Amino acid sequence: MQLHQLRYFVAVAEVRHFTQAADLVGITQPSLSKQIHALEADLGAPLFERLRGNIALTAAGEVLLPLATRILADVETATREVQELVGLRRGRVRLGATPSLATSLAPPVLRRFRDAHPTVDLRVEESGSQDLVRDLLRGDLDLALIIMPAQGADPGLRVDPILRESLVVASVGEVPTASAAGELHITDLRDQPMVMFREGYDLRDATIQACREAGFEPTFAVDGGEMDAVLSFVEAGLGIALVPGIVLARRPGVRITPLAPPGVRRTIAVARRRDVVPTHAGRELRRILLDYIQSAIDRDDLPPGVDPL
Repeated sequence: MQLHQLRYFVAVAEVRHFTQAADLVGITQPSLSKQIHALEADLGAPLFERLRGNIALTAAGEVLLPLATRILADVETATREVQELVGLRRGRVRLGATPSLATSLAPPVLRRFRDAHPTVDLRVEESGSQDLVRDLLRGDLDLALIIMPAQGADPGLRVDPILRESLVVASVGEVPTASAAGELHITDLRDQPMVMFREGYDLRDATIQACREAGFEPTFAVDGGEMDAVLSFVEAGLGIALVPGIVLARRPGVRITPLAPPGVRRTIAVARRRDVVPTHAGRELRRILLDYIQSAIDRDDLPPGVDPL
């Protein structure tokens, strides 16, 4: 088994087409097919089913794919780490962040990192925590700002809690059931149409779980939005949404109503793969992130609803 064979295998598995995979890796289709057959011979099992022009993974292929993906990611990390050390090329760091953190915490941290290391290639992926955890485990990210899941972190990750934030109710105008103190209980949301995030957003899980713990199922006015879309739907009067207060700083048309204690709180954490030694660039980005948070704590300058851990 050779690394280039694993690369060819992963390419075919991703696009499910031999000719397109050959174009992707820069070789001819017959050469790619030959290498795949050689890999199958070495392993003693077919990796793909070829039926009527359709390509599907066999049981052996399903087992090999996550292992091959991880091996290739580890090789890339090792190569990049050595090249950074000897100065053959500039470094690279890939940061993932949830939509709320990508627009609030990430920008000033990345500004500090860019000022200190202008030649390092910065790549940012914005997505829900579940998607970011998947990408970390696949080796597609070096570091991610995620929300800690209620069931605990994946054992394949090192996850360090850094902040805790409270969710608020976003609406247009005053919510009719708000108390005289201007707060809402979760039970007050029982009859309110809600704008819901798509699958994969931790805010979706947090909202549904809070409603169910209060004894009811939420009513969806719109289901399946990204962060910007959800806030735009709220602004259009389609319903309310539970969101972190920090995402509403530039939304003057949206009313913020806090939740009465205990409310809904989430733990923000920085995560990386446990079994991979972080690169120099990854370690430096994490250091700058933690320094920035500590300086905000020292200045008492954390966003409303965000508390240190």
